[in-house]
Amino acid sequence: MQDSNFAQKRKVFAASAIGTTIEWYDFFIYSTSAALVFSSQFFSAMDPSTALLTSMATIGVTFLARPLGSALIGHFGDKLGRKKMLVLTLGIMGGATFLVGALPTYAQVGVWAPVLLVLLRFAQGFSAGGEWAGAALMAVEHAPAKKRGLWGSASQIGTPIGLILATAVFLLMVSVTSEAQFLAWGWRTPFFISILMVVVGYYIRSKIDESPAFAEMKETNHQDRTPLGDVVRHHKRPLIIAAATFLGNNMAGYIFLSFLLSYATNSLGMHSDTMLGVQITGSVVWLISIAASGYLTDLVGARRLYLIGFSLQVVWAVPFMLLVGTSNLVFIYLAAIILTASLGLSYGGQSALFVSLFPTRVRYSGASIAYALGAILGGGPAPFAATWLIQSTGSALSVGIYLLFAGLISLIATLAIRKTDLVGLPHGPKAEVSAQELAGAGH
Repeated sequence: MQDSNFAQKRKVFAASAIGTTIEWYDFFIYSTSAALVFSSQFFSAMDPSTALLTSMATIGVTFLARPLGSALIGHFGDKLGRKKMLVLTLGIMGGATFLVGALPTYAQVGVWAPVLLVLLRFAQGFSAGGEWAGAALMAVEHAPAKKRGLWGSASQIGTPIGLILATAVFLLMVSVTSEAQFLAWGWRTPFFISILMVVVGYYIRSKIDESPAFAEMKETNHQDRTPLGDVVRHHKRPLIIAAATFLGNNMAGYIFLSFLLSYATNSLGMHSDTMLGVQITGSVVWLISIAASGYLTDLVGARRLYLIGFSLQVVWAVPFMLLVGTSNLVFIYLAAIILTASLGLSYGGQSALFVSLFPTRVRYSGASIAYALGAILGGGPAPFAATWLIQSTGSALSVGIYLLFAGLISLIATLAIRKTDLVGLPHGPKAEVSAQELAGAGH
């Protein structure tokens, strides 16, 4: 029986990691396309600068949809279970991504091309609004005691893995096609490939058991009738803290995964395959940093790692952009490696921290909304705002300052975490690891 339980836990770990990888692969191929080709495919009626700015702005459409996805999926995740919502979000994201690859261009159907693009991006955002919380909660609530930080990192490592896969596929397509072929059909291939990954992810997620914490809550009839309303009424402080801690990380993530590629190729004249190589290297560092911080969360707590990660982001923000602005490839690699190391430190323990901030009955809603708010304020405007700052000031320093202030907000929010904010226990009052120990605020 014990071996069977552990096997199920391993399936959940794999389902959280693989499912999130697929979700973020879909998410990132859109961001990469927005930086490389969407301006010419969907906004060709505009002048090049405006087309690029508009293309980058469509990335932010997803952040308008996230609150709706967070509210609805979070509500039903607390009422119907985590597993059902994980399967639903995967299907929405996969379907929308495939259809983006099949869209006609502006030259073919006129204004309908960008309209359909924005609608599908909205669907991706709706899915992303509820995806992360479900994967994070399933991983942590299934995890063995004293390993919840490590197992919670399963939902986090999917982000850089998804970025690595997305970047690798784009790099392959750039390498094997001419520029004309890439613009004609090469950029669509990564979108079509995603449907195969979704089938695999759907199969894996359909085979896992429901979260033990949710099952226990349902059996004891402790479900909240209106979890979303309860979060807003009674859990404002942890909601604000969680959102603010994610703001700086998400902004830095989008500066790295989207703006950096656009800025280097369009403003600095660097070749796209060169910068895709930078992205892959940075993503590998990000992955390693997440795995290390997930492991360390069980030893020292998420809060301490957050403090180190955001302190590094604040210190490195300006040097990061100044090094990128030199167009020196060695300096760009150095800039990306240190930034992604800081990202992992403030991301690996996020699942553990968010679980600690909310009780089981409202945890899906609370985690989803906090994640969405942090993304809206952080990553949502980042690609557009950074592109606008570069075009307005002509200086990379402006983006560095922008990144610095985001890290500072999250650093202050992390410092504000108190023991009384940490109320969530993955498996009830008999859990071997308290919320305070898990988050690192127990001393």
